[in-house]
Amino acid sequence: MLAPKAPYLGKALLAIRPELVILLAFDMLVAVAYVYWGWTWIASPHIPLSIFGGAIGVIVGFRNNSSYQRWWEARTLWGFIVNNSRTLARQALTLIQASPAESDLENQMKHKIVFHQIAYVHALRRQLRGQEPLEELTGLLAPDEISQLRRVKNVALEIQTRIGALFGECFRRGWIDSIRWSAVEATLTALANAQGGAERIKSTPMPRQYDYLPRLFVSIYCVLLPLGMVANLKLFTPIGSSLVGFIFLALDKTGRELETPFENTIHDIPLTSITQTIEGDLRQLLREAAVAEPKATTAGILW
Repeated sequence: MLAPKAPYLGKALLAIRPELVILLAFDMLVAVAYVYWGWTWIASPHIPLSIFGGAIGVIVGFRNNSSYQRWWEARTLWGFIVNNSRTLARQALTLIQASPAESDLENQMKHKIVFHQIAYVHALRRQLRGQEPLEELTGLLAPDEISQLRRVKNVALEIQTRIGALFGECFRRGWIDSIRWSAVEATLTALANAQGGAERIKSTPMPRQYDYLPRLFVSIYCVLLPLGMVANLKLFTPIGSSLVGFIFLALDKTGRELETPFENTIHDIPLTSITQTIEGDLRQLLREAAVAEPKATTAGILW
């Protein structure tokens, strides 16, 4: 992730703005009631805030660790897709060898396979983000192929199947032998496994207890904060309570955002940048004259 142009603290405050505003208003109400209205009974200085805070911190930390593991697994799977996309393109360009009389057809086949792989990663990215997968395939696939893909549910899977069919045609023509075909099949299998892993993360949410219980505990703790502090801090209660509450609210928000790495937010893994990098690398292998650098940033955030 690139360094943000705006201070990240401001973005963190905006992310939990509703909860923080409610907490600050409640803190001010408790402070005013205690100091000016004489509601001394509202104070509960014996509440073991440190013990409760420690316990809730452990719970929230455990949930955040599980969320980060999902995020990192998603990034690792896309690392596999990057590596195997490069491998597949290299295999297409170096393992396919036709006779001199078929050199033009051979080059067309190589380019077709590479462009299909570029289309595959773009389609997979958009599928995972819940977007229309065919939108960015113009110029990569033939118009009739794109039209046919409109009738399938899993566009990325269909494109990968067609890549396998193209290699199969090369095998039938005698352009690759059985050993080379086995190597290609291993690469296609690795891509399929990575896609399946990403789809599993997308379609399997965290258990609802992981989301509900930490949020409930943090909310209760934020309510208890001003009650336990007001006897000592008095009118300064909103400062102390809101500061501690902000920490817990921010931690809770972080965990809930990391658990969904394919939702097209700034907290996702940077799929747009990754797929642009793959496209640039594969076009470079094709010896294209101008290869655009990835520019998938928004407000300084790698998208």
